[in-house]
Amino acid sequence: MARKRKQEPEDSEPPAGESEALLADEPEDTFDDEPTMISAEKDSGPTFEEMDKKYNIRVVERFIFLLNLLQETVTPMSLAKICTTLKMSKATTFRYLWTLERWDYVERNEKGHYRVGIGFVRMQSQELRVIQDRARAWLEKLRKETGESAELAVLNGDHVICVETATSTRSVRMASTLGSREPLHCTALGKAIASDLPADDVRAVLERTGMPQVTENSITDVDRYFEELSAVGHLGYAIDDREHDADGRCVAVPVLGTHLPVAISVSGPAGRMPLSKLEEIAPVLKNIAVRLTDPSDEGPPPYDEPGPST
Repeated sequence: MARKRKQEPEDSEPPAGESEALLADEPEDTFDDEPTMISAEKDSGPTFEEMDKKYNIRVVERFIFLLNLLQETVTPMSLAKICTTLKMSKATTFRYLWTLERWDYVERNEKGHYRVGIGFVRMQSQELRVIQDRARAWLEKLRKETGESAELAVLNGDHVICVETATSTRSVRMASTLGSREPLHCTALGKAIASDLPADDVRAVLERTGMPQVTENSITDVDRYFEELSAVGHLGYAIDDREHDADGRCVAVPVLGTHLPVAISVSGPAGRMPLSKLEEIAPVLKNIAVRLTDPSDEGPPPYDEPGPST
């Protein structure tokens, strides 16, 4: 039977002045500077336990435990909760969190509670760059064939970020700028991405950001939003019917077959984008989403026909 530990208060971070004390409270983890080379000779060799005792680096192992805990936790955790869960001292835990936060692998919210940071998105940046490169020609093809704006976006933290776009050449248009942040609850891109995420993760995002009524059509009820996500999962595409912009509509599909929460979309003024047109564009987007993650796909053929300009 596990021994009960004394419950620590749910304090979020050390009070002013205590951070420095915690950093100096314990000596740094140390390990041998000179690694011992493993013999390549074929023999019975040491047991796993012997190898583990000789080569396991405790400080690295603790970092892994800590990161796994934060990645598997839906809601941000307080310092006290992390210490209790990992059975580590407050000073040691704070050292690790401070270092990870410095490099953006951990971040603190307004309450001082910890969660995984954007550093992990950068670790996946190579995969994202590949998708961006492959998507560029497809977005341009969508822009030319529909006359509307096409976009590739990724979920970063609690918001959807535009990472690639082909903007309509028409004078009246819907468009996002690179790096713009959009909410999860009232955009087609947000719904498409959310439809492929665990429900607990989606709920946690909505709890943090709220569901503000951006337009009179915005979904502001959690249960209704999850009903919408269920429909998105069934249809394979999401629609923003004047929910983020009172004069705009958008259709988006998730890009599956990747480790990233990514989606592509086409958007335009509601007057030019009736729901029937969104339904026509949806299967085209689905096909492109599949081809984006196929390494053998060479992309769309050259397309020189000018798009609408009025």
